[in-house]
Amino acid sequence: MSFSSFIAGRITFKTKRTFSKLIVRIAIIGIMLGLGVMILSVAVVNGFKQEIQTKIRGFSGDMQVIKYDNNNSYENSPFKNDPEFLARADKAGYISKVMPFATKPGIIRANDEIEGVVMKGVDKTYDWSFFKSVMESGTVINFADSVAASKQILISKYTANRLKLKTGDDFIMYFVQEPLRKRKFTIAGIFDSGVDEVDKTFVVADLAIIKRLNNWKPDDIGGYEIRVNNFDKLAIYAQSVTQILPINLRSYTVNETYPTIFEWLSLLDVNAQVMLVLMLLVAVINMISALLIMILERTTMIGMFKAFGATNWAIQKVFLYNATYLVGIGLVLGNLFSLGLGWFQYSTHFFKLDQASYYMKFVPIKFTLPDILILNAGTLVICMLVLIIPSMLVSRITPVRAIRFK
Repeated sequence: MSFSSFIAGRITFKTKRTFSKLIVRIAIIGIMLGLGVMILSVAVVNGFKQEIQTKIRGFSGDMQVIKYDNNNSYENSPFKNDPEFLARADKAGYISKVMPFATKPGIIRANDEIEGVVMKGVDKTYDWSFFKSVMESGTVINFADSVAASKQILISKYTANRLKLKTGDDFIMYFVQEPLRKRKFTIAGIFDSGVDEVDKTFVVADLAIIKRLNNWKPDDIGGYEIRVNNFDKLAIYAQSVTQILPINLRSYTVNETYPTIFEWLSLLDVNAQVMLVLMLLVAVINMISALLIMILERTTMIGMFKAFGATNWAIQKVFLYNATYLVGIGLVLGNLFSLGLGWFQYSTHFFKLDQASYYMKFVPIKFTLPDILILNAGTLVICMLVLIIPSMLVSRITPVRAIRFK
């Protein structure tokens, strides 16, 4: 054991000075809270992004393919289901699912109330995993019986409350076209995605209904909903999909469909970065203050070491080792604090949110090992680099003045 590390251990763990102990505890608490808040901030931002992306992707998919024309309405232009495109998509390793769909605006009338909605038609190949996770009551559409499926519909909790409907109720839906058409539906289930752009706009029914209403041919569809294996590479995959699309079709990503939501998610990253900088500054300032006070309080000891021949750098290392011990303890406690509180929130959803404003009912948490390691390493390295400067105060202390200072 070197001279510097031995002395650092003695003054860190065996000091009897009450004031020093108080300063040490304040510094450790500062590091603990700073790191804890940084880890929780990143975890909450990651949780928000994951939850909201899951909700949007669950309903709209990662990409949608529609006919290449000037139609910007909710009612899709039809095109033929292309087996060649489906075969190419199936061979592409990045595509996990391709599902046909179509949309058509309509008006629901029930209990002397009316509500404008957009019907999204899907078929038996549709992946219901998202809807099953957000169902408030009832079940998804059962395509095992095609006759029964054509009469079933899913509506949002928002629409159900507006029209005073519940699972099992019937209503009439009108489709504004020439001639005016109407259909009677039975509510199979009520969902609550928490995303206003979805809940206030869409209902889900059988794709065959839209085909009959529009007098489409049996193999006509309104579009494809595509889901990819890795959402982080969506921009790259979107370019690849464009290359395998038929010339009469075009694709757009979920980011383009809901730009406001994804811009808001980008702002969350900025907020997290600001929080990280502020918390790191608090931790650094705490450690600088503690180190300066410990150096000044041990002026006599420094003078004696110099009188015995110790170099400035050897004495500086004493206080840098001391600071490393304190930062290390603070990091351990900060990890325990953040991970413990995060696990508590993940398990209990104790801290609630207004779903109308934040798209979810509770504060989401998502810890990732790389983020935790980077924050720990970054805090340690930055603190130690910054503490080199105040430790240089040791070189300005002379043995004669230090011993007289006693």
